[in-house]
Amino acid sequence: MFCFSSSFTLTLLFFIFTFISNNFISSSLSLSLIFLQHCPTFFPVVSIFLSSLFFSNVVSSLQLWVLFVSPENSEMAWLLILVLVFAVSQATADEEPYIGVNIGTDLSIMPHPTQVVALLKAQQIRHIRLYDADRGMLVALANSGIRVMVSIPNEQLLGIGQSNSTAANWVSRNIVAHYPATNITAICVGSEVLTTLPNAARVLVNAMKFIHSALVASNLDNQIKVSSPLASSIILDSFPPSQAFFNRSWNPVLVPMLNFLQSTGSYLMLNIYPYYDYMQSNGVIPLDYALFKPLSPTKEAVDANTLVHYSNVFDAMVDATYFAMAFLNFTNIPVIVTETGWPSKGDSNEPDATMENANTYNSNLIRHVMNKTGTPKRPGIAVSTYIYELYNEDLKPGPISEKNWGLFDANGDPIYILRLTDSGSLLANDTTNQTYCTAKEGADPKMLQAALDWACGPGKVDCSPLLQGKPCYEPDNVIAHATYAFDTYYHRMGKTSDACDFNGVADITTTDPSHGSCIFPGSLGMNGTMVNITAPSMNSTSSDSAGWNIYGRGGFGSMLLVIKVMVWSLILL
Repeated sequence: MFCFSSSFTLTLLFFIFTFISNNFISSSLSLSLIFLQHCPTFFPVVSIFLSSLFFSNVVSSLQLWVLFVSPENSEMAWLLILVLVFAVSQATADEEPYIGVNIGTDLSIMPHPTQVVALLKAQQIRHIRLYDADRGMLVALANSGIRVMVSIPNEQLLGIGQSNSTAANWVSRNIVAHYPATNITAICVGSEVLTTLPNAARVLVNAMKFIHSALVASNLDNQIKVSSPLASSIILDSFPPSQAFFNRSWNPVLVPMLNFLQSTGSYLMLNIYPYYDYMQSNGVIPLDYALFKPLSPTKEAVDANTLVHYSNVFDAMVDATYFAMAFLNFTNIPVIVTETGWPSKGDSNEPDATMENANTYNSNLIRHVMNKTGTPKRPGIAVSTYIYELYNEDLKPGPISEKNWGLFDANGDPIYILRLTDSGSLLANDTTNQTYCTAKEGADPKMLQAALDWACGPGKVDCSPLLQGKPCYEPDNVIAHATYAFDTYYHRMGKTSDACDFNGVADITTTDPSHGSCIFPGSLGMNGTMVNITAPSMNSTSSDSAGWNIYGRGGFGSMLLVIKVMVWSLILL
């Protein structure tokens, strides 16, 4: 009877311990030991439960331990059910995919860290990667809830890779001093070291181990992962993915690195740039295949060995990475894409570096990740991804495209309006009730009049609100009337960029053109109330808005899984 009477007390203690320590496994271990001191006959049950924590198969363990519980011990079963249900929901939430953003600093006027954080909050960006461990940024990010990857720049790699004490000092100064107020989740040791700084490759794994040892000494190794972003070019013969392999000359570095990632529960960081793959393919890779655009089955790429179809470069490269690791006998290391994107402007010899293509790629990428499509090799298992990058970096050397990978300019204004309908509240400059089509400033009045006539005629826009005495008659000029007609047509056509062109005399904007009693179609929310949302500037201090956050959409999925576990428990008991 003691076991039964104490079960509810232990359950309460479990939840209290978990929320105080924020460590589910530690709480489970502690309370399981307490319970076994009083109820040793339940050792098989508790041991199988604990195994589920380490083998990540809670539901299977549930079905196994139920076999050990006789009807007279059903009270204990219900206690463990509660614990396991909590475990399932926690595990599911942790596995949700997310989109993050890289933050480079090669700007002639770099915004202040507090301005950067304000923009991140306003845009619902919950995961970022820094290319260093700038103290100002880490302080500004404190208590923001934003999850941060920090980096050890390549120029610091040799010193850290040759000295354990240097690594320990780096961790003390850049991690311990800021954690947990600043939610640091990972350390990138260098970036693309094998391809950009091959002389430092010999110390790369040592540097990773030294940094990890310093985290262990500070009891932070479970909270903060250590890895090193690799360029996708180290994978040779990447298509078909099933026969991909790493450049064998780097195996002396890669094999120890993969061993380290596997033993520490970390992930392989990979930079994937379909833009460069497309540019260097000499026409072999179709543009639509690089941009995630829908393809007919006959136009998809087919892996001749597995007969699997690939509809985009991104998935093919991720799967090639999994196959390349498997070739070296590593099959359980997850992949995170630390850089990917598309430039919005380029030189004359870069005709496909356009705002339209950048918008298409990043919008489709975000939708692909957040919808948990996964890859053909691992369907339903999305790869969390960081977009390159937050700002256009005007000081970047090289061609024009190198300066134009950003989602925003230095003032916090969007370079283009992402098309993210049905993809959550990530990046508040999406098109859900937030963008409008207006007449372009300085446009030829005759061309505006012609476009207005087309919209109200062949375009089938209801222009009756523009008649004299109607709400949108004033101001009575071609710019105002054209703006109403353009915006009405734009919303009716699903707010695609093509629907706001009108032979070059229209522009998409985030500013609501409604005025007085003239309410534009895009101004009406789903409940019929007015909305007037604009993309925040760099000086914005707005806080997080309601809705999804970029952690993922775990709540509903977790609830479904919890219900399934409870139903199975009722059946099996």
